[in-house]
Amino acid sequence: MSIVTVDATGERCPAPILAIAKALKENPTKKLFLLLSDDPATSPDIHAWARMTGNNVEICGGGKFEITRKVPT
Repeated sequence: MSIVTVDATGERCPAPILAIAKALKENPTKKLFLLLSDDPATSPDIHAWARMTGNNVEICGGGKFEITRKVPT
């Protein structure tokens, strides 16, 4: 399974969240995404975004967040 990597290193809130949302929209057939961000606000923001959108997020450490697209029911 291929992973779409979104590098938002050096960007500040809300840019990392906007970048991952854009990547999901631009890659409708992809399921797995990796967000790279060194902004400390990304962790709480990405979790709030995931709750609102129904997507899943896992913290991988070192400013890496793995996002799994929600599966339509």
